[in-house]
Formats: sequence, structure tokens, C-alpha cells
Amino acid sequence: MRPTPTHCPYCALQCGTLVDAGTATPREDAPGDAGAAYGPAWTAGELLCASDRLTVPLMRLHRNAPLQAVSWEAALDRIAGEIRRIQRASGPDAVAVLGGGGLTNEKAYQLGKFARVALRTANVDYNGRSRASSAAVAQNRAFGLDRGLPVPVTDVAEADTILLVGGDVAETMPAFARQLAAQRERGGTLIVVDSRETATARQADLHLQLTPGTDLALANGLLHLAMTEGLTDEAYVRRRTSGFAAVRRSAGTYGPERVERITRVPADRLREAVRLLSLAPRALVLTARGEERHAAETDTVTAFINLALGLGLPGRAGSGFGCLTGRGGREYGQKADRLPGYRRIDDPAAREHVARVWGVDPADLPGAGLPATELLRALGTPGGPRALLLFGADPVVSAPDSARIEERLEALDFLAVADFVPSETALRADVVLPTTQWAEETGTVTNLEGRVLLRRAALPKPPTARGDLEIIAALAGRLDAPGRFSAEPAEVFDELRAASAGGVADYSGITYERIAAETGVFWPCPGEDHPGTPRVFLNRFPTADGRARAVPVEHRGPEEETCGDYPLHLTTGRALARHATEAYVELHPDLAGRLDVAEGSTVRVTGRAGGAVARVRLTETIRRDMVFMPYRWAGAALPDDPAPRVPEVTVGAVRIDKDE
Repeated sequence: MRPTPTHCPYCALQCGTLVDAGTATPREDAPGDAGAAYGPAWTAGELLCASDRLTVPLMRLHRNAPLQAVSWEAALDRIAGEIRRIQRASGPDAVAVLGGGGLTNEKAYQLGKFARVALRTANVDYNGRSRASSAAVAQNRAFGLDRGLPVPVTDVAEADTILLVGGDVAETMPAFARQLAAQRERGGTLIVVDSRETATARQADLHLQLTPGTDLALANGLLHLAMTEGLTDEAYVRRRTSGFAAVRRSAGTYGPERVERITRVPADRLREAVRLLSLAPRALVLTARGEERHAAETDTVTAFINLALGLGLPGRAGSGFGCLTGRGGREYGQKADRLPGYRRIDDPAAREHVARVWGVDPADLPGAGLPATELLRALGTPGGPRALLLFGADPVVSAPDSARIEERLEALDFLAVADFVPSETALRADVVLPTTQWAEETGTVTNLEGRVLLRRAALPKPPTARGDLEIIAALAGRLDAPGRFSAEPAEVFDELRAASAGGVADYSGITYERIAAETGVFWPCPGEDHPGTPRVFLNRFPTADGRARAVPVEHRGPEEETCGDYPLHLTTGRALARHATEAYVELHPDLAGRLDVAEGSTVRVTGRAGGAVARVRLTETIRRDMVFMPYRWAGAALPDDPAPRVPEVTVGAVRIDKDE
């Protein structure tokens, strides 16, 4: 068992003072240089920064030892040595790499390259894959491209009608919510589909408050009404889609009465919604589904894509379909089955191109590895990874079923974490590397609408912290990796441009200078004389025949149905102010009265696969047969279906008991 450090009231970075573990007494033998190589006489014990900022590398001398401060050289040598030892014993794939969705483009790219070139492991992915993969699969299947929003976010403000499915953007995406506010101010219509009366739903002209887990049936029902009332764009369907005949047959069975029984949304409100959407000159269907999912979430996103295709929206100026699930890592090669440019790793031409940029033999590149969720479940298992390198990710908090994740991390032979805060995962590591944070580093980021932006360092970095690019370069050197691993963001970005050239997500025409001059450049941008692509799909879809693929899907409800033992629907989602920090559960006052619990009291929320203790919040904006919880916090153990590739954490069945 790795001991967990305790926070200390002193800051080694600011005052150069070390303290004994568990005390607030400065040590007389503390060196003035916080980056010195500490031997036993200089042990920092459980030293952490008072501001929760990691300030020096920390390392355990052995599994049961506490974390103690060491030099950068000692920490990096230890990581490289453990990698060599474990790979000699168990092969390249025994070392896995997991990055954070918030890494800059340069860091995500370099991390993917490091995994495949320096480690030659197939097991590399990023934590956004446990959240956004359903939307990615659905959009790739339909459009041949996954870019979140296929239009500039300013098109949202110009839309005449918007159908927004799930996602309380007023709470979790304030910048995006401003576009919705502008849309309303200019007289646009907003329709919200959500089982809760969220802050966003309260702003809507029409709120379709459905039973949790029935979104797919609602989408099919809206398409059925559009077809029967002559509101579909038949010319568009013939010219720009394939497979729609099968969708037409499938949606034909979702009459308004059937959909009302499934969703509990009145049929007249369904008719009003589809008329508002279909008659608007500029209309958008936007969904936050696929950001967290139940087992049918890919099909749920597909159902709304089918609705948008039937109405002729994708690729029409001012209209379209989009997912509010933008995450880093997809375009740059940090994904288990993709190389830079969003190329498939099993495509020989893609491997040849990227290998040439990297200066390696294509045969030396590993194949596709385990996606993030499966990767985490495989840690420490027979045949699974024995070591994990984490950059900017905290799966103990951010991954579903955290109790199981902790077990898997404990089963590893070695865990190294690079982060700027002592996260729940970092405190369980064998080596912790203090990194720079976003305001202290220069690099590019790609936002929800596909715009590449340049973020320049605003603050000096702490003298004892290093950027992820520096860390990756240092480790690559210790491992005698072929090719060059630069620590300069601009140089790494230029290499990313070359590696992505010709891919679906082509960055080759984007430069730091263009980004600064044009306030961002949209991908794909295949040349420096290319204007970028603010609106994709205007002329064709990037599929073999240039058409969007319509795929029939059927409602099957959530995997976990309510019953006598678990009588309440559980739905989860983001909460801006308390994301990943504090567990609470929202109950309707009528439900709280039946359970005899009060505002602020603690209750146990129990599902079929686990439970958690949470504090009660009363609200009349929620249905009487459901409860809501933010979907991540330290120590949570929520229902998690082991069968799907992405766990079912959005919809479940639970009971509420008083916490004794």
C-alpha cells in the first residue's frame, strides 16, 4: 500500500524551508535550494505546497515508503529505469501512457509520439475518451469527421431555432451560453431536451422534460412527425445522404402516442418542437449526449443526427448538427487508434507518412492499443500494463468507478504522475513530477468549433517546475529514442503540422503567426494560402461517396431499469463550481419528504454496482422520481456497467437511505 501524503502548511518553493512530516516545524538542516538532490538527511517527508501546488519532484524509495523530495535527475532516472526494467520483463505494451484532455496540442502530440517511438507501446490514450467517445463514434460513422461543432460558434447566435439535447450549458459552459443568450435576444427560438429543469431549460421557449434514458425514442419520434407532416427535406435526403430508406422504416414505428408513453413528453409538445425546428430558415441540432453516456449513447447521438439529416441541416449554411463535447487529443495522435491528422493507425499510408516525419521505420510503430476506459481496467491484470505514466490526468477522480480504479493503480508495479497539483492520483504515485500550469506556458489549443488558438505564457514558471515537453524530451533522451524530441512549443507545433498534412484534421497550413494575426485558424487547413474551414460539409462529407450515412437505431432504454430495490432514476452531469470536488444529491422536496430527509443532511445513494454518501440539496426543478448527482468527485463509486466500452454513468437506478 502506498502511503498517502498529508498536506503541509509550508511552501518549499516560496521560502526554501523543508518541514518534517506531520509537523509545522522548519528543519535546521533544510537546504536553501529546493531543487537539490536530497539524501536521507534532507527528506521532505510529506512536503506539499500550502497552495496545493507541487513544487519539487517527489519519490518513494520503495512501495511502502512516503513520498520525499528528490532532484529532477533522480526522479527522471528512476522513471527511465523502471520503464526499462518492466519492458524487458513484460514487453513494450507493459508500459502505458495516459494524457489529459486539457493538454496543449503540442503536448498531446508529443506524448503520442513518445509512447509510440520512445516506448513503442500501443497503450496510449487520453482521459477525454471516457467521456466523448460516443459522440465521436456517431459523428465519424455519419459524417466521416468528428469536430464537435462543424460551424463557428457565432452561428449559434444567428440561428433561428436551436434544439439543445442535454447539457446545462448555462452552468457548465458560460462562454457558449452567451451565444444562446444572443440568439434569444435577436428573437431566436430555443428548445431544450432535458430530464431536469436546469438553468438552461428555464431559458427555453420549449422544454421537453423527458424520462431519463429515453432521448433516442424522442429523436425517432420527432423524425417520424417530420416525415408524416411533410416537413423533411426530400431533395437534400436524395442528394446528400445514403441509407435513409432504412431510417425511414425504423422511425416510422415511433408514432407520437408511443413516444409519449416512453418519454412522458406530451405529443402536442413533440409536434410543436418539430415544426419550430423544420420551418426555421437556419436551425441547429446540438447535443451534449456522448459527453457521458449510457450503453446506447452512440445510437442516441445517431438518432439526433438522423433527425438533422432528415431536415436537411448538416452542410447547409447557417444550419447543422453538432456535439458539445470538445476534447483535446483526437486530432494529434494521442488516441489509441489514431495517428496525427486523425489518421487511422491501421492505414499503411498513414503509418508511412507519420513514420517519415518521425524518422522511424513504419514497421516499428505499434498498432492500436486499448482505449482509455479499457486501459484503466486492464492495469495490473495478467497480460495488462504493469506501469503507467500520467500527464495531466486524475483518473481516481475523473474515471468511472473510482474504487476499482484505485485497486488497479495499486496493482501496478510502477506509477509516475506529472501534474502541477497533488491530485488524488498523484498522491498514490511512486514518482511525482511538478509541471507548469496553463498560465505559465505557451502553446496552442483547439476549441469546440475547431479553431486553433495560441495561448502565450502570462506568468513566469516556478523555478523548480518543468513543462511537459521538457519532461518528455528528457525521458526520450534517457531511453535513447530515435528522432528528435524538442522542448520548444513552436518547434513541436511545426512537426505536428508536417505529421498531420494530408489527414482529415490537416494542420499543415496553420502557423503561430497566422493564429495570432487571424485570432485563430479553423482546421482542416491544408496550406498556408488556405483560409481554413470554419464550416465543414458545405459541398460534400468526407466519406467515400461524399454523402452522410443515415443509420437506423432503436430505443432500448437504459441498462439499469428502476425496480422495488432501486426505485429512483439517477442522472449525472457536470457542475461547474463543484466539478470533481464535493458529492451532493439533488432531490425534489416531495421525494425528500417521503424519505424523511432534509436539506443539508447526508444520505447514502446506492446502485447495483456501488454507492456513495452525499449531502442533500432540495430543488423543485427535478422530477419526483429521479435524483441528480455531479458525475465525478473523489471517492465516488457509482453504478458502472462493465459490458460497454464506455461505462454507463449518465443513467442508473438507485435507492436513497439515511446515512447512519
